Amino acid sequence: MSKLLDRFRYFKQKGDTFADGHGQVMHTNRDWEDSYRQRWQFDKIVRSTHGVNCTGSCSWKIYVKNGLVTWETQQTDYPRTRPDLPNHEPRGCPRGASYSWYLYSANRLKYPLVRKRLIELWREALSRHSDPVLAWESIMNDPQKCQSYKQVRGHGGFIRSNWKELNQLIAAANVWTIKTYGPDRVAGFSPIPAMSMVSYAAGTRYLSLLGGTCLSFYDWYCDLPPASPMTWGEQTDVPESADWYNSAYIIAWGSNVPQTRTPDAHFFTEVRYKGTKTIAITPDYSEVAKLCDQWLAPKQGTDSALAMAMGHVILKEFHLDNPSDYFLNYCRRYTDMPMLVLLDERADGSYVPGRMMRASDLVDGLGEANNPEWKTVALNSTGELVAPNGSIGFRWGEKGKWNLEPVAAGVETELSLSLLGQYDDVAGVAFPYFGGNENPHFRSVRQEPVLVRQLPVKRLALADGSERMVVSVYDLVLANYGLDRGLDDCHSANNYNDVKAYTPAWGEQITGVPRRHIETIAREFAETAHKTHGRSMIILGAGVNHWYHMDMNYRGMINMLVFCGCVGQTGGGWAHYVGQEKLRPQTGWLPLAFALDWNRPPRQMNSTSFFYNHASQWRYEKLTAQELLSPLADPAKFSGHLIDFNVRAERMGWLPSAPQLNLNPLSVKASADKAGLSAADYTVQALKSGAIRFACEQPDSGHNHPRNLFVWRSNLLGSSGKGHEYMLKYLLGTDSGIQGEALGSSEGIKPEEVEWQSAAIEGKLDLLVTLDFRMSSTCLFSDIVLPTATWYEKDDMNTSDMHP
Repeated sequence: MSKLLDRFRYFKQKGDTFADGHGQVMHTNRDWEDSYRQRWQFDKIVRSTHGVNCTGSCSWKIYVKNGLVTWETQQTDYPRTRPDLPNHEPRGCPRGASYSWYLYSANRLKYPLVRKRLIELWREALSRHSDPVLAWESIMNDPQKCQSYKQVRGHGGFIRSNWKELNQLIAAANVWTIKTYGPDRVAGFSPIPAMSMVSYAAGTRYLSLLGGTCLSFYDWYCDLPPASPMTWGEQTDVPESADWYNSAYIIAWGSNVPQTRTPDAHFFTEVRYKGTKTIAITPDYSEVAKLCDQWLAPKQGTDSALAMAMGHVILKEFHLDNPSDYFLNYCRRYTDMPMLVLLDERADGSYVPGRMMRASDLVDGLGEANNPEWKTVALNSTGELVAPNGSIGFRWGEKGKWNLEPVAAGVETELSLSLLGQYDDVAGVAFPYFGGNENPHFRSVRQEPVLVRQLPVKRLALADGSERMVVSVYDLVLANYGLDRGLDDCHSANNYNDVKAYTPAWGEQITGVPRRHIETIAREFAETAHKTHGRSMIILGAGVNHWYHMDMNYRGMINMLVFCGCVGQTGGGWAHYVGQEKLRPQTGWLPLAFALDWNRPPRQMNSTSFFYNHASQWRYEKLTAQELLSPLADPAKFSGHLIDFNVRAERMGWLPSAPQLNLNPLSVKASADKAGLSAADYTVQALKSGAIRFACEQPDSGHNHPRNLFVWRSNLLGSSGKGHEYMLKYLLGTDSGIQGEALGSSEGIKPEEVEWQSAAIEGKLDLLVTLDFRMSSTCLFSDIVLPTATWYEKDDMNTSDMHP
């Protein structure tokens, strides 16, 4: 019978029976079984990975049949590690194992799409203008036409177009914007490059060749740990995940390793078999807590208080009561703790730490004729002032050398950490205290806002004829942690149960973590580092970094590691894992990505300042700088609005600035030639006279905001939209859900450096173009959506900090 009739119950032939009628021989068609056999057939295997910024960079086998991806499995050909270390594989996660389903889902973009209202305007304009640039100009010069398509962004209304038509539209928009307002009004945003660096470079190279603005990423979505550049001048430098296995004590602090580092989590569990103790510090009972020996649950956002309390224990027990030679030698050699700091006198007679003392401050400059202004000073064990190797003055001198050998002026030396035993006087040094600020959501411990602590100091005669008191960084650190040095300091703690900053008892009140647990974990962490010479590690992540004042959270933990000599040691130190930041071929990749082979420097801008200004988020900012100040600061010097400080930073060159000027930068050269000046001299004079101003000072003038924006490899308005509603209203000009009141309708402080306009510009972007392989949130709000290849369908490069 036919396959069709075989499927009907009453058209089936009755087969022979057996076992007294309990069994029957069937003659039905079994071709349906072929679908299961063919499901796992393939024509070829392709190696690929997932460029998803997960830091995994896992190698996968992609099975292809008839040109379609059918399934994927993990590669198992990673290089072998050494015999006493587990292998990297298997690497992968359930998300990656199901990615092939995504390629053929309903979300997949297959054709170029454009907003119907815009393309109708474009086609009409082209019918009247032979030049596409003039056609775009005719649309831009008609406010009603502009509003007609901007106000429906996010409302649907896409139609299918073709590449030729949309490429012409985009090119015309870019050319007109550059000619009219300047190339820095064309900007692009794409996340961190390492996950698919060729795709990233394709967009930034185009922008850089135009003179457009490449927006930053790592700081914008809060993956950058600012404490790292603050402390070391290095963006992020962390160990590979295999180094976890070398550790003897691990604290997973705000990092949910099994969920966010799935391919690497096996190292975290395997190291426990060799006796390593693991601690989870998270407010919630997350997956990582299940894998640890102990779980601490501090109140969310109080991580810095917990780290300070642990640091108090470490310093008291391993630096003062029972000093660890390893810890002290490490601090002498690898930190700035022996360096001397000048003290500045306050009106009340107390002092505050000033700047580092330099060789140039002394009469003879310590004999350092080569960059003495950049060489720090310390006391050695015999009480002599020395300029030890390692400071930046040695690196960039005419006879540059930069190492940390314990020598000064070519002679071996041992630096003194503390001035105790060789001090001239005891001075009261003021430290700010922030733990007493009342907040409905956080506990506080009320103490004086300024804590004056007693420190040993030396008096030194300087080259300018003055006498100044100096103190070592080490003594400042010990005083800041509230440790008793026997100098009659009423603010120092007598024991751990004394509720003074920053004891375990104080930490318990702030964080909710029992003081005995604070003491135990800190003691075990330091004891392990002492016995293993630094093999104690803290794994950190977004759980801590995506918080207000995250730099304080991280620096508290970094201090713990430095006190214990862990940073730079295998199996020890800090391990910050959030974004895929390790772009290994960076030196060779930079000229490609930013067109350095054509022109340099490229025009770059930090996204945080860019969107805060041009999405008009500052117009709703009620927080003032004075509310954030240290009690030791002078409030009169910090008046105005927060946007004012950003503008000043751009004006002084501390931050990049784009759009940069209140005119087209392409016109500056012609104006300078007309004035008979060089471009540099003309610009300086014009800025001083006010003829030229920075664009950030007049964001609502109509000429100083971004006009065209490209988004690729990113869901900017969905997953990275800090201030999403403001972007919808002011950048896109469409419906938004803003609930706050702008400064114009409230009593908030208005800016001093930025011109206030009662009505801000809405719909600043004339064109938003998104390239993606799926219909993301950003695509829904875009004017043009261009389909692109997925990670399995293109040639690209992917590197990670997690494995070689």
